[in-house]
Amino acid sequence: MKKKRFASREDLGLTKAEFALLRRLNTPEKIQAYIDAIPQNFEVGGETCLSVREALNQRRALCIEGAMIAAAALWVHGEPPLLMDLKATRDYDHIVTLFRRNGCWGAMSKTNHPVLRWRDPVYRSLRELAMSYFHEYCNKRYQKTLRSYSVAYDMRRLDPKSWVTQKKSCWDVGWALDAARHYPLITKRQAKLLRLRDPLEREAQKLRHHRPPRRK
Repeated sequence: MKKKRFASREDLGLTKAEFALLRRLNTPEKIQAYIDAIPQNFEVGGETCLSVREALNQRRALCIEGAMIAAAALWVHGEPPLLMDLKATRDYDHIVTLFRRNGCWGAMSKTNHPVLRWRDPVYRSLRELAMSYFHEYCNKRYQKTLRSYSVAYDMRRLDPKSWVTQKKSCWDVGWALDAARHYPLITKRQAKLLRLRDPLEREAQKLRHHRPPRRK
């Protein structure tokens, strides 16, 4: 699809109700509040990468699923639907949705943890923005794991059918982000000097926004 500034309901293939919901999310702050309120997708039935439609209908989302909702809402309001991949070692990657205000970058983020969340638009470069996540990006062994960040990936490069309305999981989106150009944040020598999270940080890391379902 040509890189249209505004996405219409027909462009996205959404129903009137679905499109109206995105129309109401007319600021990054409203978008963030909405994806925060959606329960976490705990992938009880197996791994997923839900399209915008499926995440809205199922009322659950992971980081990439929340990022796609945010990207679609931005596009409806004439802002570019840009995602950034934060790549980690011995840990999961994280996807955020980018926006700019007064020449500076901010990010919307879907997470169930007190870390890796929203970023105000105060960062002069994508590297600055990515580095703001560095200290808190940790695995279960309390190691700092963030290593690189991607270029701003414009979701208009993909057919909306592949990420907005697709019924099956949108694995192609994850692969496209993974294949995008990435830039290192630290050197191998610096990685050897990283300190583990301290005891207080470890306790804070245990907080959760949404509780996982009880195992039957």
